[in-house]
Amino acid sequence: MKIAIHLFRVLIIFSFITSTAQVFDPVSWTTSLETNEKEEVVLVSTATIKEGWHLYSQFIEEGGPIPTTFSYSKEIKTIGNTTEGEGVVVEDPTFEMKLKYFEHQAEFRQIVELKENQSSAKALVEFMVCNDEMCLPPKEVDLIYDLSSIQKSIIASKVTTINTTEDEKKKGYGMLFLLSFLAGLTALITPCVFPMIPMTVSFFTKQSKSKALGVRNALFYGVFIITIYVLLGTVVVAAFGPSALNELSTSVVFNVVFFVILLFFAFSFLGAYELVLPSSWGTKLDEKADKGGLVGIFFMAMALAVVSFSCTGPIVGTALVQSASQGGIAPIVSMLGFSSAIALPFMLFAIFPGWMSSLPKSGGWLNTVKVVLGFLELALAFKFLSNADLVLQAHWLEREVFIAIWIVVFLLLGLYLLGKIRLPHDYQPLEKLSVSRFILAMVSLVFVVYMLPGLFGAPLKAIGAFVPPLEYSESPNGLVTRQVNKESFHGDLPKGAHISVPYNVLTFNDYNLGLAYAKKVNKPILLDFTGYACVNCRKMEQNVWTSPEVLTILQNKVVLVSLHVDDRQPFDKQEISPLTGKPYRYKGQKWAHLQQQRYKTNAQPYYAILDADGNDLSKPIGYTPNSVKYLKWLRLGLDAKK
Repeated sequence: MKIAIHLFRVLIIFSFITSTAQVFDPVSWTTSLETNEKEEVVLVSTATIKEGWHLYSQFIEEGGPIPTTFSYSKEIKTIGNTTEGEGVVVEDPTFEMKLKYFEHQAEFRQIVELKENQSSAKALVEFMVCNDEMCLPPKEVDLIYDLSSIQKSIIASKVTTINTTEDEKKKGYGMLFLLSFLAGLTALITPCVFPMIPMTVSFFTKQSKSKALGVRNALFYGVFIITIYVLLGTVVVAAFGPSALNELSTSVVFNVVFFVILLFFAFSFLGAYELVLPSSWGTKLDEKADKGGLVGIFFMAMALAVVSFSCTGPIVGTALVQSASQGGIAPIVSMLGFSSAIALPFMLFAIFPGWMSSLPKSGGWLNTVKVVLGFLELALAFKFLSNADLVLQAHWLEREVFIAIWIVVFLLLGLYLLGKIRLPHDYQPLEKLSVSRFILAMVSLVFVVYMLPGLFGAPLKAIGAFVPPLEYSESPNGLVTRQVNKESFHGDLPKGAHISVPYNVLTFNDYNLGLAYAKKVNKPILLDFTGYACVNCRKMEQNVWTSPEVLTILQNKVVLVSLHVDDRQPFDKQEISPLTGKPYRYKGQKWAHLQQQRYKTNAQPYYAILDADGNDLSKPIGYTPNSVKYLKWLRLGLDAKK
């Protein structure tokens, strides 16, 4: 009955208006475009209202005046509802209810997702206006939004993003090339490669009819060495694929197998046995090399790769594995850097043969280099075993045990360099300690002393990326138990949460549980896509998260949700992946698919700041070792929440 009375009043008012001759048009509409902090496109509809008139809100109860309503064309995909300003709320005596309306100006905003190359968008707005004496009948106005300018900015933004990503990749590849080049220099001074420099260069200079021809042949020799190793990197990429390499680096089977391989090579370097390829391989390659010409030079380069395998094999393998975790063409870049370091001396000494006299003579120092590499390979082998243990969460190799193994390895290395230990290939006792051996021994023993506090809970930031995390240990809180402030966590720990030590940060390892808690306490979420075997993740946690200002935010301003994409624990319920359409096989697979589907990337670490409803508050970022830059990114996300 009450609704009928209201409608009757409205009809009387409309009848009064239509009986007058004057045409009223108190509202004019304009359109514009904006982008918000998430870089989303916002359609802005602005109503300019003449003095004395008011435009009603979108949100009017039934029985009141006609609300303002927006209808967008089908080619526009809207995100959420159309929002409006604060307006004025009054008790209206005519309609006998609280009404919200706008005077002078009203602004309505709608977030949309545009199609590529879309030049314009259309909407229809229906509205009703009144003044103190009358109301006008509902009116419809077509709105047109010019998208050409925003499309240009979107394209520019995409180009900038692509360029930024490419720049980051180039920086990563540049560092990989440099590290691989240094690895190649190390391989160069092993007993398998170093003695071949004067022999090979002498062969080219003596057998060639002229000096120019000798230089040319030596240059081709170097180019062929590079070609052979780059082809090896290409085969690795082609065999596994760029994205599969990243997954392979976190595989339990792969890490255990590589642990065994490195142990095998390490004991060979230490003198337990000689590791050589079948002699028939080298003989056949030598026969091919005797043919002369460029074909012969190519097979000479191949012979070098085969003969030197016992020394270069472990270094090449390690370089390929480390680059595989970076994905893309990283193995190719790695082999380019490694082979360039090996090929460079052959080419330079062929061009400047006088330099040969400055080379140190072969001798016991080459065996020392080989033994040092053996100790380093032994230490590195346990890193791969630790990766497998962390992924399985089997607790075979907890932090204290891992550090104890490294302490023993580097202590033995220091004693060997000081001449206190002799190994099978050390035929003569060390009579005089060179300065270089003394410095290396001192570095090794200082490193041992540095690691000792790690047995008792010290963070060991210098090697934090290699040792298991602090919470993966027999005594996560160290010998002196750290106090955990549970008051800031609203009493007892919520379901699915734990305290990450030594940071004293409440952490969830399940997205849905973390989201529910964030809603409860009305805090944003720091979403952390991480991995147990992720080296860069440990670097971030050890060196960036421990920064006082960053740590304060983690402890008090956000809810940390760390999702381990390599968690191999069985998935305890039947749930279908929207990415593959198949059930998840293990827990980490769900988080890996979530990252790929939502953010179109599979690299870790990867960080995003979300509101309590799970919406992104700012642009996500990846590995950011600069704590100042990371802190700035955190604050931008928190400011967006406000």
